[in-house]
Amino acid sequence: MMSSKRILIVDDDPGICLTLSFALNDPDYALETAHSGEAALAAIEQRNFDLVLLDIRMPGVDGMEVLRRIRLIAPQLRVIMMTAHGGVESAVAAMKLGAADFIQKPFTPPEIRNLVEAIIQREALDDSMAKDYASCIELAKKCITDHRFEAADAHLRKAVSIDPSRAEAFNLLGAVLEIQGAHPSEALRNYHAALALDGSYAPARRNIDRIAGENKYRRGKIDIDRN
Repeated sequence: MMSSKRILIVDDDPGICLTLSFALNDPDYALETAHSGEAALAAIEQRNFDLVLLDIRMPGVDGMEVLRRIRLIAPQLRVIMMTAHGGVESAVAAMKLGAADFIQKPFTPPEIRNLVEAIIQREALDDSMAKDYASCIELAKKCITDHRFEAADAHLRKAVSIDPSRAEAFNLLGAVLEIQGAHPSEALRNYHAALALDGSYAPARRNIDRIAGENKYRRGKIDIDRN
């Protein structure tokens, strides 16, 4: 029998912690909450977790500092950053540190459940499983989290070769370039390619709009998918 996945919910708002606990109430998940960065780090040092849902803005030790310390004490631990702010100033830095994904408040219970499930399932993948478009995309996201950018690039290019008509791989290629510090124009080529394939693909549009605002480029969030 598979053991429950241990998930730590970290938010200074007890109401958010309660809402997430209800949303993730499932026999497959063993949930724990922490209402501060200090409490979260103490829990991580004492117990093993599979996933952390981490608010990016908290008093005292904020989410970014918690993420930095997690990378030192538990580098394989997956972290979803939560934010109530439309322009996430530190999103690019967080992705460079290895945040697995982002979700913006307010989110619905199905949205958070789907994201948690996707990240947990992603952990079971290895490079040999890149057989179809979807598996290539998920493996690329896993590689980005692990700072394996060349492997991420390879998986994304394989996804494009499997189905060149879909936008997500091109959008992720742009994100990989940005995370590695490439010139914005290099990422823009891929974002424009994604939007040309699917004019309704909002992540690519948001990434283009963010880069187009010269004074906002360093503050914006890289958008990697529809959620």
